[in-house]
Amino acid sequence: MAEPAQKKSPNEDLIRSLANLLNETGLSEIEIQENNLRVRVARTLTMPAHTIPLAHMAPAAAGVGASAGASSLENHPGVVTSPMVGTAYRAPEPGTANFVEVGSVVREGQTLLIIEAMKTMNQISAPRAGTVKRVIVENGQPVEYGEPLMVIE
Repeated sequence: MAEPAQKKSPNEDLIRSLANLLNETGLSEIEIQENNLRVRVARTLTMPAHTIPLAHMAPAAAGVGASAGASSLENHPGVVTSPMVGTAYRAPEPGTANFVEVGSVVREGQTLLIIEAMKTMNQISAPRAGTVKRVIVENGQPVEYGEPLMVIE
C-alpha cells in the first residue's frame, strides 16, 4: 500500500523562492512581511582567509585609525550607516572619481556613495552638512544593514 503524499505548505514555496533569490542576487539575507506572516531567510557566507587582503581588515587603510575600529563608531554622532544589505560603490561608475574622499566638504542630501541591492542602485545621501573625516568601506565591499560607512563631522 502506497503512503499518502505529503501536503506541501504554501510557505514552503515562499521560502524556496526567497532562498533562490538569495542565490541569484548574492545577498546574505532577505526578510519579508505580509499581513501576519513574517519570513526571514539568511545564509552564512564564508570566504577563504587568503582572499581577504589585509587592507580590508585593517581600518587604517580606509581612513580609520588602527585602534578605532567600526565597533567604536556605534555611538559616534557623525557616523553614516548602511540602510540596507548590499554592495557599496564609492563612485557613480567604474573608472570615475569617488563621490567623496576624506576631507571632502559635503552638504546635506549630497550623494556619498551607492549601495546596490537586488540589482537596484540606491544613492546614500549625507544626513547632514560637514566634512568627511573617515571612509570605512572600500569600493565593491559587501555591507550589512546598520554597518558604518563613513563619518561626517
